[in-house]
Amino acid sequence: MNILFFGTPEFAKDTLDTLEEKGIIPTCVVTAEDKPVGRKMVLTPPPAKVWAEARNIPVVQLKTLRTEKAFTELLAHGPFDVGIVSSYGKIIPKNILDLPKKGMLNIHPSLLPLHRGASPIQSTILSGDSFGVSIILLDEEMDHGPILAQEEIARDILPQDAYRDVAEKTLAKKGALMLVDVLQAWVENTQPTTEQNHTEATFCKKIQKSDGEVDLEKDTPQEIVHKVRAFAGWPGTFFFTLYNGIKIRVLITKADLKDGLLVLQSVKPEGKNEMSYEDFIRGNQSAK
Repeated sequence: MNILFFGTPEFAKDTLDTLEEKGIIPTCVVTAEDKPVGRKMVLTPPPAKVWAEARNIPVVQLKTLRTEKAFTELLAHGPFDVGIVSSYGKIIPKNILDLPKKGMLNIHPSLLPLHRGASPIQSTILSGDSFGVSIILLDEEMDHGPILAQEEIARDILPQDAYRDVAEKTLAKKGALMLVDVLQAWVENTQPTTEQNHTEATFCKKIQKSDGEVDLEKDTPQEIVHKVRAFAGWPGTFFFTLYNGIKIRVLITKADLKDGLLVLQSVKPEGKNEMSYEDFIRGNQSAK
């Protein structure tokens, strides 16, 4: 089976790892361009590229897919039986969606039609909804296509259910296993599909750095804790306060609810190391 894979971040790499465990290896991997990372702005390849190059799988990196050059380059790596999309991050135009014989299957980490768009995992955590994965056939609209498989992951949102450490790996692995279960039947035209209930669709936006800001006085404790879990890693959850007479930005690194009240356990003040919130308050003369 010749597979054209689209994916970029760790979620895509986790998907590829699980597919590989089941004997499914893509013929070609399409991913985003290398980007500067860290304070020194070191040009860094995306995780999906690192994974593919370690296995001598051709990698295609394109700024956009909306050019004839992009179509021609992908066509040269074909023909393809089916495409798999897992957290690619770019719009795929119709001529490329139609490139694989059986279209493009997408692993979407939400219970569609809920949380269509760029940030389904974060939005699921923020809303307090149940985690889940949907396998869909992509069409020209955002996360709109028919569903091949869908499964809810029955778990509460716990302190350890932060975006980076649980949601990515749990949902990526589960999605890949679900895809394995339906892939052969789909290629053989024996896999049924279910149309989404489009009237119930909700949409989520691309996360911005400013989304991480909270107001400890105005935002509810639950809103703040959900943000800490949803935005772990980037953009982080932070507030501004006076610290010894100077306004600073304080990153919340760990928080929880106790009897409905917000408990800040650890923070990282601007320009300082991570510390307990108690130590932060103790050292702040402005709060006394």
